[in-house]
Amino acid sequence: MATKVNLFIPCFVDQLFPQTAFNMVKVLEKLNCEVSYNPNQTCCGQPAFNAGFWSEARAVGEKFIHDFTDYNYVVGPSGSCVGFVRNFYSELFDNSALHNDCKQLQKNTFEFTEFLVDILKVKNIGAEFNHAITYHDACGALRECKIKTPPRTLLENVKGLEIREMKDCETCCGFGGTFAVKYADISAAMADQKVENALATGAEYIVSTDISCLMHIDGYIKKNNYNLKVMHIADVLAQGW
Repeated sequence: MATKVNLFIPCFVDQLFPQTAFNMVKVLEKLNCEVSYNPNQTCCGQPAFNAGFWSEARAVGEKFIHDFTDYNYVVGPSGSCVGFVRNFYSELFDNSALHNDCKQLQKNTFEFTEFLVDILKVKNIGAEFNHAITYHDACGALRECKIKTPPRTLLENVKGLEIREMKDCETCCGFGGTFAVKYADISAAMADQKVENALATGAEYIVSTDISCLMHIDGYIKKNNYNLKVMHIADVLAQGW
């Protein structure tokens, strides 16, 4: 029997990196998931919440909850957005009319790699990617969702792939959403540290769960003409089959 999954496609993926979403669907369908996408879904409300506009975030969050009310698994390719829904929707909807729906949604919502490993119990997708990579622990996935092992488990089982751990792999890349705008110099310095640590491994790619972090890192790489690429883990897992 197919596992029913509702896609949660964050803004960055929808607007700038749609291929990552398509690759996530490719992987899920290979694993016998019945994948649905509600085209009415919009932002989860995290940018407004982080900027202090809680009323606006609540309005966006209400729509988000109503868009995912069928009690199926909700899976997204972003630890940051998934972490926001799971950890901070309680700040917006506890003791409200949406309290129970919110709690159910939080229970059902998963980041892509943890869903594959922890829920579907899959370790090997059958992917092949003949490159050396280093893995960046994105803050949302690591700190808000407690995801450390699942991405590495999946990558370790990709044929031809070599993981080279970088120094300070758990250190923030400097993006942090509005942080990168408000504190540009600090953000750039953090990106510099992340990229230098990655380059020191000799890896060809930086891989992560969060495309927003990778976009930030990639901007710094391209500005400095470094011989290094970035890739979302869904795109890696969709390779070779």
